[in-house]
Amino acid sequence: MALWARQVSRWRCLLQTARAAEFPRRLRICSSTAQACRGFAPLGLLPSRNDVLPWKLQACRHISVGSCSPPDSAKDGSFSSPESNLPSPVKQEQAKAETLPDLNAKILYEDWDDIPSSSALEEISEEEAVQIIAEPLLPLRSSTLRDYVDHSETLAKLVNLGVDLSQVEKRQKAGQLLLTLDFEKDIRKILLFLKDVGVEDNQLGPFLTKNPYILAEDVEALETRVAYLKSKTFGKAEIAQMVSRAPYLLLFSVERLDNRLGFFKNELGFSVKKTKDLVIRLPRLLTGKLEPVKENLQVCQIELGFQHNEIQQIVFKTPKILTASKKRLKQTFDYLHNIMGIPHHMLTRFPQVFNSKLLRIKERHMFLTFLGRAQYDPAQPSYISLDQLVSLPDEVFCTEIAKASIQDFEKFLKTL
Repeated sequence: MALWARQVSRWRCLLQTARAAEFPRRLRICSSTAQACRGFAPLGLLPSRNDVLPWKLQACRHISVGSCSPPDSAKDGSFSSPESNLPSPVKQEQAKAETLPDLNAKILYEDWDDIPSSSALEEISEEEAVQIIAEPLLPLRSSTLRDYVDHSETLAKLVNLGVDLSQVEKRQKAGQLLLTLDFEKDIRKILLFLKDVGVEDNQLGPFLTKNPYILAEDVEALETRVAYLKSKTFGKAEIAQMVSRAPYLLLFSVERLDNRLGFFKNELGFSVKKTKDLVIRLPRLLTGKLEPVKENLQVCQIELGFQHNEIQQIVFKTPKILTASKKRLKQTFDYLHNIMGIPHHMLTRFPQVFNSKLLRIKERHMFLTFLGRAQYDPAQPSYISLDQLVSLPDEVFCTEIAKASIQDFEKFLKTL
């Protein structure tokens, strides 16, 4: 029985090989096999699943002899070779299948032989080297945004817009913010909003350089803050000027903006109109810290000796005095009042002198004193106003105020 099983297995393998070798001939094999199996039991009489192996062996035995009776050799107890018992068409196909070469393997080996061996040390031509494109690696960590510009479409478009990334990366977490934003999804709507507010196209780059954090703000919140400024009777041109000169203005909530306006109005005793004019000319008063402002007001009143109404006039004419350095403010006042003899009411009349460099005031005053023309009393002849003293260029100051040449002034400065 075991010998029959091995013979049947070999015969089936030969049939499968023949089928794979030639498809049309496989059809003829199936036809001859069907003729040999006409003696099989009907479908309804097929054996059960448990008996399938014995049934297959029996069916194959029927096929091998062409009938349902056992072969004579089996009756005698001897077995002939399975090839001799196969039907003639099957024998022909078997012979052809046994001699069929493995074409796929042969072709495959030939293809492998055609592939030249390569080596990492093999030299290549200049033309091949030029065609090699090596993409730069994206750094995992970097201290500069410059390393990410070639990999980020957002950063590239911001650079084209005029944003100075070298300044942006100095601001806390600003670089990380830009790397997480998508230009079309997150940034474009902010740019359209700023243009609608009144920021010019050539100002968008410098604006975002100073305030990249606005890119993370919600557009509806920004529109609410603009609407608040309009409700305080700020015009569109005034709002555009304030936003351009104080880029952080729109980061402040409505409540904070309202508190800032109320502070300057109450602290300085200004009317609503004067308060508006003050913050329009120096909008960073709304975004800066209030402690320096309070300290400068106390310095003007306590240390410099100005009256409340004089402080109002000084601040309204020169708002920058509220954010000036206390040390510089006191040094300038000391020289003007104690060295040059300028009284408080004259300083109140020309408060812009506090915005000038102390060195310029000293050089020009000493030159006028050398020439005998240092006269700052409006009731006296050859009166020189403080505005003329500090605002005119050197050439105009020498010819019109000092009545001397610029060369004389330069020679005098070398003697100091």
